[in-house]
Amino acid sequence: MKAYVFPGQGAQFSGMGKDLYDGNEKAKSMFEAANDILGFRITDIMFEGSADDLKQTKVTQPAIFLHSVILATQVSDFKPDMVAGHSLGEFSALVANQCLTFEDGLKLVSQRADAMQKACEVNPSTMAAVLGLEDSKVEEICAAIEGTVVAANYNCPGQLVISGSNEAITEACEKLKEAGARRALPLAVGGAFHSPLMEPARVELEAAIKNTTFSTPICPVYQNVNGQAASDIEVIKENLIAQLTAPVKWTQSVQQMVSDGATEFVECGPGKVLQGLVKKIAAEVEVSGVTI
Repeated sequence: MKAYVFPGQGAQFSGMGKDLYDGNEKAKSMFEAANDILGFRITDIMFEGSADDLKQTKVTQPAIFLHSVILATQVSDFKPDMVAGHSLGEFSALVANQCLTFEDGLKLVSQRADAMQKACEVNPSTMAAVLGLEDSKVEEICAAIEGTVVAANYNCPGQLVISGSNEAITEACEKLKEAGARRALPLAVGGAFHSPLMEPARVELEAAIKNTTFSTPICPVYQNVNGQAASDIEVIKENLIAQLTAPVKWTQSVQQMVSDGATEFVECGPGKVLQGLVKKIAAEVEVSGVTI
C-alpha cells in the first residue's frame, strides 16, 4: 500500500515551485489562482524571495502548501491508499485525498498562518529540538518546569521538539542537557506552535473550519493529534482544530500507517525531511519523493 506524506514549516527554500510554474500550464494556472486568493503575489516571494522573506509564517505556510498540492497534481498515477501531513502538511494531505478543495485548503492555510502569527505576537515564545533522550524523559522534565513548556513534535525516536515560553524553553534546554540529551537547541521559529500558547489561533481557526465544506475523502488521513486513521468528516474537522494546541504525533502516525499495511511512503513537497524521519521510524519501508 502506498502512503503519500506532506511536509510542514521548515521545508521552504528560495526558488521553490519555479520549475513547476515554468514547466506546466495547469501548475501555472493554480499558482496564479493562489495569487488572486491570497491578494498578493506569493509566487514572487517563492521564486525570488530571500530565506528571511520565506520565513514569515504568513508566507511559509501557503508557500509549502502550494508547492506540495500542485506537485501532487503532476503525479500521473496519483492513487493514495492513505495520506498524512506534518502539522501544516495535514492541510495538503486533505486536498490530496479530496476532503478539501484546493481553494478552500489554501484559504484555511492562509487564515491559520495569520492566526498563528497573531498568537505569536501576543505571547513571545519559541520551540527547541531535543536529540538523544527518550520521549518519556523529555515529558517528565518539561512537566517539572514552572511556566509553559510541552512536547510539541514527536518526529522520530530520539528526536522530539518542545514548545513554550522563552524562559521555560531556556530552563528546559539546560535541564535536558544535564539529563543527557545530545542536543537541546532553540529553533529559529516565530512562536510556540502546538502548545497551549496557540489557543487564540485555535479559536480563530475553529470558526474558519466550521464555515468550510469538507467532502468524504477518497482514502483515510492519519491525523497529527492521535496518529490514527480518519475518514469521517466531523472527526477530521475536530482533529484539525485540536491540532494547533496539541502535539504532532508523527512517530505514532507512521507506525500506525505501517501497521495498517503501508509499504511505500512518498513525500510530496519541498525538501526531504519526512523521508528521513520515516526511515528512522520504519527502516523496512520503501521511501521516495515526487520528482517531475
